[in-house]
Amino acid sequence: MLVLITYDVNTSDAAGRRRLRLIAKQCVNYGQRVQNSVFECLLDAAQCRGLQAKLLKIMDSEKDSLRFYYLGNRYENKIEHFGAKQTYRPEDPLIL
Repeated sequence: MLVLITYDVNTSDAAGRRRLRLIAKQCVNYGQRVQNSVFECLLDAAQCRGLQAKLLKIMDSEKDSLRFYYLGNRYENKIEHFGAKQTYRPEDPLIL
């Protein structure tokens, strides 16, 4: 299923900046960054729960927020893209 992950981390101190880097690093391991704090991740249920657990350990629930949007397996018609960044299909091969 396609999961959209967004986060907002309070970076007013060094600990917040560290949390921001750690959350982004975990999300990069599972999906594609589509905006600064937004990732599209193609996950199964177990991967999703695992990633959630990792991110919840990192974040400070008093200062930060984390959102998961579940777009499901038929997400193609739920996404419209406009603007500069080229769109991609998560299931296509990613060439590094």
